[in-house]
Parts: sequence; structure tokens; C-alpha cells
Amino acid sequence: GQKSRVAFAKITFKKPHIILLDEPSNHLDLDAVEALIQGLVLFQGGILMVSHDEHLISGSVDELWVVSEGRVNPFHGTFQDYKKLLQSSS
Repeated sequence: GQKSRVAFAKITFKKPHIILLDEPSNHLDLDAVEALIQGLVLFQGGILMVSHDEHLISGSVDELWVVSEGRVNPFHGTFQDYKKLLQSSS
């Protein structure tokens, strides 16, 4: 958790145009996840994030893109809409 916090702090000081995150909430406590969400919301660049953390996704993204059957497509709706779609498909 502490190493992740330091890494996220370093990223913000470098002011990148895009951030790539792979499961960024792994090993973070709830306070750190909340801080990450706030930081992502304030970030002025692009973010490509892979995550299974519903709270993180719902709190920090404007667009959802879904990887399925070897394709990446935009999903027009919320994370909750996507969950409902998956539940109705099964």
C-alpha cells in the first residue's frame, strides 16, 4: 500500500499526458482508494485503466471500454448498466 502511494505521488509531480494503470487499487486500503479516485478525477490528461474494482471505476471514469472476444469497444452507459447487461446475458 505505501509503495503504491509513493508511486502515485511521483506520477502527479511529473505531470504526464497519459497514465496507464493496471489494477491500481490492489493492495490499497479504503482511504488510499478514495485518494486515488480524487486524484484521477482531478487529472488533466488521459487515463487507461484496467480494473475490476467497481467503486474505483464508478468514481473515477467518464468512459467505459469493454474488452471482449479480442475486441475493444466503447460501452455507452454506466458501470451499473454494464453489470445489468452481463446479468441479463447469462
